[in-house]
Amino acid sequence: MMAVTSSCKEGNKIAMDNGKYVRYTPEQVEALERLYYECPKPSSMRRQQLIREYPILSNIEPKQIKVWFQNRRCREKQRKEASRLQAVNRKLTAMNKLLMEENDRLQKQVSQLVYEKSYFRQQSQQQAGLATTDTSCDSVVTSGHQHHLTPQHPPRDASPAGLLSIADETLTEFLSKATGTAVEWVQMPGMKPGPDSIGIVAISHGCTGVAARACGLVGLDPTRVAEILKDRPSWFRDCRAEDVINVLSTGNGGTIELLYMQLYAPTTLAPARDFWLLRYTSVLEDGSLVVCERSLNNTQNGPNMPPAANFVRAEMLPSGYLIRPCEGGGSIIHIVDHMDLEPWSVPEVLRPLYESSTLLAQKTTMAALRHLRQISQEISQPDVTGWGRRPAALRALSQKLSKGFNEAVNGFTDEGWSMLESDGADDITLLVNSSPGKMMGINLSYTNGFPSVGTAVLCAKASMLLQNVPPAILLRFLREHRSEWADSGIDAYSAAAIKAGPCSLPMSRGGSFGGQVILPLAHTIEHEEFMEVIKLENMGHYRDDMIKPGDIFLLQLCSGVDENAVGSCAELIFAPIDASFSDDALIIPSGFRIIPLDSGTDASSPSRTLDLASTLEVGTAGNRTTGDRSGRCGNSKSVMTIAFQFVCEIHL
Repeated sequence: MMAVTSSCKEGNKIAMDNGKYVRYTPEQVEALERLYYECPKPSSMRRQQLIREYPILSNIEPKQIKVWFQNRRCREKQRKEASRLQAVNRKLTAMNKLLMEENDRLQKQVSQLVYEKSYFRQQSQQQAGLATTDTSCDSVVTSGHQHHLTPQHPPRDASPAGLLSIADETLTEFLSKATGTAVEWVQMPGMKPGPDSIGIVAISHGCTGVAARACGLVGLDPTRVAEILKDRPSWFRDCRAEDVINVLSTGNGGTIELLYMQLYAPTTLAPARDFWLLRYTSVLEDGSLVVCERSLNNTQNGPNMPPAANFVRAEMLPSGYLIRPCEGGGSIIHIVDHMDLEPWSVPEVLRPLYESSTLLAQKTTMAALRHLRQISQEISQPDVTGWGRRPAALRALSQKLSKGFNEAVNGFTDEGWSMLESDGADDITLLVNSSPGKMMGINLSYTNGFPSVGTAVLCAKASMLLQNVPPAILLRFLREHRSEWADSGIDAYSAAAIKAGPCSLPMSRGGSFGGQVILPLAHTIEHEEFMEVIKLENMGHYRDDMIKPGDIFLLQLCSGVDENAVGSCAELIFAPIDASFSDDALIIPSGFRIIPLDSGTDASSPSRTLDLASTLEVGTAGNRTTGDRSGRCGNSKSVMTIAFQFVCEIHL
């Protein structure tokens, strides 16, 4: 039962004009509610029609029904606004808690620095006094090396007790980085905390290797967060594989896992990385869930595994995730990534890619937070998006595109790639994969358009150095002016190959390029990455079995178009697809990757672009100095990697 009054001016006026209040029966309210969900704002004719169609409303005037719908819309708007404000308030409360914790950490860091300054001043004064009273330096030398007599890591073995000792040490070191002062953290340039930001992101200053830390709020429970983050290949695009070698249960309810992980190389000029890791999952006394990791090496005297062929063994220093349950639902998460990527193994001009904490934060730490937020949104809003696809299906397609491009850039022999002979004149690497089904994880047969024998994938790839070309601007040019760099005949041939007959690959006829239409498909929450379908209309190249030229569709993934993003990688990856857009569609991606080289050095060059393969030499293994060189230098240099894949026939 309710009285018809309106918070809207028009509703009030009508109620006063009628001079009375109308009370509705429960049956009338139920009928009006059903009508509201069908049409929340009916027209005057529709309201009169409702009175005729529903006898239960016959004693209500059309103006009174209009007022009811006005009130109902106002209540719905108020409810949505109240819900939004409650969500913002919860997020602000959580962010305030994070900021208070960060403030406490900074105060501890200041106190530690003040103490160290006082201590070193006292030590220097004592040393000066000792030098004036005792000319013999034997005692000074002896005392100076005394602390090195005790090994930093006591001997341990691969037994459960030995691994648990390593795990406990890893947990302590990780927590000291996540909430303590073990690493000097500085706010990442361009990141401002707020209710709409991804979180509080910081990078290391002056520590070994590269490190990044992030704190944020996600709308998932801690167990679900840990489950997602432990599945690293699902969210970390650079992760080729992560295999769990062994799992041990600890007495305190935790688990210890031994992992082997491989990371793709971002360019054709550097080897890929692999890691031999220990991962420890446990619950703290306050109910927080912790997942921490570190590399296993001879230092810990734990089990070891030699690096794989064509991989450089990198080191992960204590890293991980601290996940706290949040009042009102969700979790507060602290992420720490700390690695030594062995920059000595790449050409000197590429070392900023392996010495930049900013790049690590963009590609790993922030990627984890973004993925969690994306999953949370998909759960709360499971709507069907572009082309009738759910967000999870589109996300899987984007991962498929990225993985296929990374495989082309790296060209691993265990995936079937072999190098073709080349004169080296253009410094372009040519590879062929005679068993692409192994690489793509599918069975190439008549059902998907490929002949069962004689089909291969040809890949041409290269990398080059760009001078004074911002990655975002170059990426937009490549995306918006495809006709200036793409061969429409190749596009047509590749698209036709997806639908080839069972006996042979298609032959295309020459013609002209009709036009390009970009059809938006999906985007991430912060719009830092989006997927679209490129429709190439009225292509003049077509298969012999086609009556007339048709449209060609390309699935395209774009990221890094924002010029204001600090240290972000720009990518344009595309692949021809069938218009049916089926889930098991064959995807053979090609594309461009442009990564800023934000080192502080200014190595000018007479040419605008330089080919790295012919001018650079790999540095010596002895030069292993690592530190963050993420200076704000305008990103005057960047390295662009190009990889194109084509379906071809093998004639034996």
